[in-house]
Amino acid sequence: MKTKVLLGCSLGGSLLAAGCAGTPKTADAEMLQKPNVIFIVADDLGYGDMSCYGAKAISTPHVDSLAANGLRFTDAHSVAATSTPSRYSLFSGHYSWRRNDTGIATGDAGMIIRPEQRTVADVFKAAGYATGAIGKWHLGMGDKAGTQDWNGTITPGPQDIGFDYSYLMAATGDRVPCVWIENQQVANYDENAPIYVSYKEPFPGEPLGKDHPELLTKLKPTPKHGHNQAIVNGISRIGYMKGGGKALWQDEHIADTIAAKAVQFIEQHKDSAFFLYVGTNDIHVPRYPHPRFVGKSGRGYRGDAILQFDWTVGEIMKALRQQGIADNTMIVLTSDNGPVVNDGYLDQAVELLGNHRPWGELRGGKYSIFEAGTRVPFIVSWPAKVTPGVSDALVSHIDLFASMAGLVGEKPGEGVAVDSRNQLPALLGEDKEGRDYIVEVAQAFSVSDGEWKYIAPCKRTPYYAITRTETGNSKEEQLYNLREDLGEKNNLAAKYPKIVEAMKELLEQEKAKGFPER
Repeated sequence: MKTKVLLGCSLGGSLLAAGCAGTPKTADAEMLQKPNVIFIVADDLGYGDMSCYGAKAISTPHVDSLAANGLRFTDAHSVAATSTPSRYSLFSGHYSWRRNDTGIATGDAGMIIRPEQRTVADVFKAAGYATGAIGKWHLGMGDKAGTQDWNGTITPGPQDIGFDYSYLMAATGDRVPCVWIENQQVANYDENAPIYVSYKEPFPGEPLGKDHPELLTKLKPTPKHGHNQAIVNGISRIGYMKGGGKALWQDEHIADTIAAKAVQFIEQHKDSAFFLYVGTNDIHVPRYPHPRFVGKSGRGYRGDAILQFDWTVGEIMKALRQQGIADNTMIVLTSDNGPVVNDGYLDQAVELLGNHRPWGELRGGKYSIFEAGTRVPFIVSWPAKVTPGVSDALVSHIDLFASMAGLVGEKPGEGVAVDSRNQLPALLGEDKEGRDYIVEVAQAFSVSDGEWKYIAPCKRTPYYAITRTETGNSKEEQLYNLREDLGEKNNLAAKYPKIVEAMKELLEQEKAKGFPER
């Protein structure tokens, strides 16, 4: 890979000139027939968590098979190092940091992607696809925070941003409400146990984890992490909840539910083109895998949860084969951000980690601007079109919107997905370079061209002791040569001031674009 930003661009000139940004190759549209498309987005799955990415202590045969028959990317990135902003960017083609309301969403957050915004699901729907969303959501539901009718229809919702069918967690496993939302109504609703949710104050008479540890029969929270409020299924959560009854999920069955709903969707739409988003929760806390996986990894619940995720991938692949549509189905498998080991519960993830390195050779993790926060697994499989192999192309979740639009022959529209570029040739293995640069954010901003990475100064803490994570925040400018120093140990900012200025200028010009009206 050449130095994309700095070679061919004058350091003193504008780095966003037409000759610098480059124009991606265009895939031969005549050679493409519209495939089914499945996004499998894992939660907190690290760059080094799977055997196809170098893990030795944990085996992931189904994901390995997907990689062996597809294209495994080594330099793929989420936009952010946490779930909500990462998913917002993936679905919308807008950088989450252009807004001030895309932080980690509460379970009662209002819709972050508004109905007037076009999403990648809208693109597929316009192209005649059936569209579905199953699993972890974490992008808010309803109009405003705390105003949802959990006992009726929750609106707006996924159907307002392009999804024909949805079966979702409102947020994530460690946040209430702990119920499934099917087509914007609580699934298996129990009329005898109406649901009430609050992130402000507890409900009188409802026990809390911090006060009743004896009721925490499955997992106990790590002290000072905050997962000590409402108790559901023997596990305390973030937020307060009352009711639910038979609608409450059981954590050990979450993966089975997601897999079953995904398979059902595939079976129902086998005869027509479909787009399916599958957001898994396995590796995100609280980790409480199904008994058939417990103890199988030798690395505690976190390792067992990775095996469970791998099983889910296998179930989806098996369903595609059984329906005879595997060859013409594009699967994009990735993670929303990097890994974290101790993130709220006493599940022995740290004690039993052993020689397993979820971050591989990278520095940092979830919440970090270092590479382990945003460099994520990324596999593209499409047996009919993609030649198996490994790609070092620089790719970002932000480009999935425009790339999918290119795939199905749709135009994003004026003012839509303005940060997204059509990188379909890179996803198909036709372009070995990919993006000329990527922009990412945790608390600090970074910009990278695949070789050089600049991290802007940030006054926030450089280390989260509670999760044992180096954040990458520093009052000083940072510059790393990722070719020679993938672990980001040697700050070269003082040695290469011209490169610093060039990368800084590029970042500032991106930030200056602001946020479009739509």
